[in-house]
Amino acid sequence: MASRDKAKRGIPSKEDFNLWYPAIVEIADLVDKRYPIKGMDVWKPYGWKAMMLIDGLTRAEMDRTGHEEYNFPLLVPEDLLEKENKLVSLLKMAREQGVDPSELRLDEDDAGFKKEVYWVKHAGENELDLPMFLRPTSETPMYTMFPLWVRSHSDLPLKTFQIVNTFRYETKQTRSFIRVREIHFFEAHTAHKDQSGADAQIKEDAIIVQNLLHDLCFPALISKRPVWDTFPGAWYSNAVDVVMPNGRTLQVATYHHYKDQWAKAFELKYEDVNGETKFCHQTTFGMSERMLGAIVGMHGDDSGLIFPPKVAPIQIVIMPVAEHLDDNVILKVKNIAEQLHSNGYRVRVDDRDIRPGAKHYDWEIKGVPIRIEVGPRDLKSGQFVMTLRTGGKDSHDSNLLLEIVSQAIGDIESELRQRSSEHMKKFVVKFPGITETDNGWKLNSPLEEGKVYEFAFDGNDSHAEILEKATGLTFLGDCSEPYSEPQPCVVTGKMTTNKQHLARMY
Repeated sequence: MASRDKAKRGIPSKEDFNLWYPAIVEIADLVDKRYPIKGMDVWKPYGWKAMMLIDGLTRAEMDRTGHEEYNFPLLVPEDLLEKENKLVSLLKMAREQGVDPSELRLDEDDAGFKKEVYWVKHAGENELDLPMFLRPTSETPMYTMFPLWVRSHSDLPLKTFQIVNTFRYETKQTRSFIRVREIHFFEAHTAHKDQSGADAQIKEDAIIVQNLLHDLCFPALISKRPVWDTFPGAWYSNAVDVVMPNGRTLQVATYHHYKDQWAKAFELKYEDVNGETKFCHQTTFGMSERMLGAIVGMHGDDSGLIFPPKVAPIQIVIMPVAEHLDDNVILKVKNIAEQLHSNGYRVRVDDRDIRPGAKHYDWEIKGVPIRIEVGPRDLKSGQFVMTLRTGGKDSHDSNLLLEIVSQAIGDIESELRQRSSEHMKKFVVKFPGITETDNGWKLNSPLEEGKVYEFAFDGNDSHAEILEKATGLTFLGDCSEPYSEPQPCVVTGKMTTNKQHLARMY
């Protein structure tokens, strides 16, 4: 009966994730997808609040690590894009030829974002002499300004970030938070005296990622992307992938080491203590609303969302029960709300004149971590009833309200981390192996749909290509957590601790 009731309410089973996900983001009131431009949803207050709380955790990490927040213009002149495209083309060519970029000439190419950007070519009725475009990311506009701010070694490190909207003409099927055309984007850009400073920044970025994942209550696969999947402007790229319930991986963050490649193109240099002029070394770190998409997908269930407490727009909802029988019920509910609010919790009192079951259903769908009920009988016993979104309902002493709620918040976070860890174990499995035959390479056994495959790998690019072609999956790169003991490479047999994953990606 329960499953039929849920179906009537419009929530598909999460087992059919491709139906469940787009339905739940609207039913839970996160976005409205009816705006007349594909891939540009309207953020509803509940979804926007959740995103702002994720941004708040990010800003706290930026503050902790000494980054300063900027806000750069949305419009970028066309000539700057051409400059970026030439650089990206040069770096890509140098990588393919195995030479230093300085050995090659800057040629114009359509590499980069040129085919993905939205153009602005008129101002009113006047055609612009120099067309502009809406930023897809901000390397170009930011690095145009950095040389104006960096002159001496005393100006370094320069650690900046911004949280803005970026635009890309996405031609694939759009999906709220996962693949959109207007992106809610966090980007940090840093400049350092030398490679060691940039190396240290990459290590700091890795800690920031782990702190955010801990607060959001899920693990991720963190990998150094293979050379052919590294952003052409980067020396190397690290990516953070969450395994969604359909077994696909969702890249929620990346952080890149640029060395001094962009600095040379944008004349970003400084005078060191000896009076010598040197080029800066740079890094970038990017995340988007895909983090919210990962929260929806990782923690939700057939009844709706389940928000990790730190980013729940409403952490606790308080509901009076049978308040018409005793006026003191409402007074007690308001008193509880005030206590919790004054201690920093995000609280909502639900005193709507509707059936209690309807209230429970609403807050279940919205993923509120804790529901508290107070009725006449609870007043007499000096208790309140608490229900956790992760499961469990019990009565507690009203005098221990703050202690009970604090404990419950911790229990919910622990439960979500445990569940998501089990989820990873279910979807990340051992690769069955591959064997070379007279007719080419063959898998030792068929692959399952919706799985991420783990294996030891110490081969070259051609060996990686063999695996990708045989499986139809994509290399994620060298995992940040290698094997503790050497394992045989699945292609060469050579012993290695390098851990790799193959996955179907969003």
